[in-house]
Amino acid sequence: MDKIYLFVWGALLCLPAMVTALAVETGRRVVIYDNLATEVAAPPTNFGTADPGVLWVTLEDLKRATQFVLKPQGVCRDELCFPIPKARRSAFLSEQGSITWFNLSEFARLLRQPAAFDAEQSVWYFGPRSDEQNSYVDSLIAPDFTLPDMNGKQHSLSGYRGKKVLLLTWASW
Repeated sequence: MDKIYLFVWGALLCLPAMVTALAVETGRRVVIYDNLATEVAAPPTNFGTADPGVLWVTLEDLKRATQFVLKPQGVCRDELCFPIPKARRSAFLSEQGSITWFNLSEFARLLRQPAAFDAEQSVWYFGPRSDEQNSYVDSLIAPDFTLPDMNGKQHSLSGYRGKKVLLLTWASW
């Protein structure tokens, strides 16, 4: 699990400067979901959330940033639907006047989706959901890649199809 969070923080640190500058200049917040950056409205100052790392978005911003919409059966995107636990509904939804706010941070926890927050820049990054993280395992096919050997010669995994291959990986972090 620590590797996922390190990956998420690494991805957040590599964001283009203009995305974070957008949040700082406008006083608004930026959500990065499915690798797309979307500026979202901040809740009113009297909203009542003590944790600045909790991301509440309007239902309109939820749809723009994630393509998820609130339906009677839950939070849905195309045919994919996640029911909101009835006992925890107030953790996900809050009515403020005529606006309904949705807790995207809590939703990510429900889906076991890694998330990272940069308080200084007001940027939230949401990684792939757990079902997406392991989708390659279902196919049992490693993604193709090309890397140089010690002499600089390029080798592609697909060039070894039908042969036994031992892959060793290493990361400096």
